[in-house]
Amino acid sequence: MRCTLGTLTKTNKLLSVRPLRARYTPEIGDLVVGRILEVHPKRWRVDVAASQLAILQISAINLPGGILRKRTETDELQIRSFFAEGDLVVAEVQQLHQDGAASLHTRSLKYGKLRNGVFVSVSGTGGGGGVVRSKRQVWTMDGAHGSGKIDVILGVNGYIWISSHVEGEEDAQQQQQQQVGVNKMEESVSSKVYSSQNDWIDVATMREIARCRSVVLALVESGLRVDEDMVTMGYQEAVEMGRESRDDDLYLGGEKGKRLAAVLAGR
Repeated sequence: MRCTLGTLTKTNKLLSVRPLRARYTPEIGDLVVGRILEVHPKRWRVDVAASQLAILQISAINLPGGILRKRTETDELQIRSFFAEGDLVVAEVQQLHQDGAASLHTRSLKYGKLRNGVFVSVSGTGGGGGVVRSKRQVWTMDGAHGSGKIDVILGVNGYIWISSHVEGEEDAQQQQQQQVGVNKMEESVSSKVYSSQNDWIDVATMREIARCRSVVLALVESGLRVDEDMVTMGYQEAVEMGRESRDDDLYLGGEKGKRLAAVLAGR
């Protein structure tokens, strides 16, 4: 049952409205995608679609040379060489402060600066259709029409990153883990992880990234949840729908979006 403000739910005699659009409320352990807005001597302020900017301390990231080494004045002076204004990052909520602000960390090889992809902003866990908390927020799927693999990151705050998968990156991490051990794997972080230079991406892969983005927007437009299962099934269905036109149209708005939503809702 829906009204103009959101989704109406009834629990016994209690009626409540879950808003269609709401600010993200951080929880410890959440995986989020954020944009660096402010750079300070020892920290960054990050937009994560919450009521307040999140905080990323320089002590909460991996620095070249090892996570156990002391943060020096040189690191603070070169803080923009790690993250600068406008950079996109994937991080985890580590701590919540009394005023509601969240502290983030990127002390893992699966977190850090984002490259080689496209950013999508949708509704988060505030309500309505959008990203929901699930078992897996990050995964890799095969692209259609001979394209490369695609990485999808669903931030529970409603910020999404869809990018080209870097082949061999996982193998390199596994080899690195064997050489230095599990507990010291992050210590050999190189400055490459903070590079802002995108890699070359072939046209076929860029088209499939755009198709995946269209699927996400179609799910949100139809009020459906955005998680791994829905995005994967929606992408496969969108590929089949694209075969209906000679030009393999990537647009999934209007009637095509409704058709896609009807198929997914019926599964």
